[in-house]
Amino acid sequence: MLVKDCMTRHPIIISTSTKVIEAQQIMTENHVRHLPVTSDGKKLEGLITRTRLALKPDMLGSLDMWEISRHLSNLSVKEVMVKKDKVLTIASDRTIERAAKMMADHKIGCLPVVDGDGAVEGIISEVDVLHSYQEMLGLPMDGLRVTVRMPDKNGEFTKFMKVLGDNGWGVMGIGTYPTPRKEGWYDVVLKIPRVTAEQVRAAFSQIESQEVVDIRDVV
Repeated sequence: MLVKDCMTRHPIIISTSTKVIEAQQIMTENHVRHLPVTSDGKKLEGLITRTRLALKPDMLGSLDMWEISRHLSNLSVKEVMVKKDKVLTIASDRTIERAAKMMADHKIGCLPVVDGDGAVEGIISEVDVLHSYQEMLGLPMDGLRVTVRMPDKNGEFTKFMKVLGDNGWGVMGIGTYPTPRKEGWYDVVLKIPRVTAEQVRAAFSQIESQEVVDIRDVV
């Protein structure tokens, strides 16, 4: 799955001259936490986040309500946005796992998606990434979620796939990850429709080197 398959296309954008108070209103009304700031041609100039719109505690203590209101009404987003040289971006043809790694490594909630000229094509958020992983594992559809543990050796996945083929089972989603606290082993998680737990356990138990560690209905 690529970024272009998961991103929000044509996101709400604002200009550098937009007032902070207007940006706050746009975010509230549209239930968004990030607003790309662009110039002509949708060229990325910066990024507004809810954190950027928050007043510093020391300022709150020194201003009364009317002064805070006046201060916000005079501010433009250009004065508080994350400047473009500090904004991490990604191209639409990069993988979703690359986007997830960038956000996790830098502890950020979104990545503006830009083309080769720096124009905003979309935005991908941590929520978009979570939705994509749900779809990869087939969560939106009915089926049996099965976890099979296998040694990290050549030929093991072939055995696993042969069982699927011999039984004529389809797969709606699949993923693998290193088994926690067990070096040299992998867990395979897959979603199989129209089967019972008894059928699955009996079939995969035929592979001596592998173990069915979890079976559950997921709707």
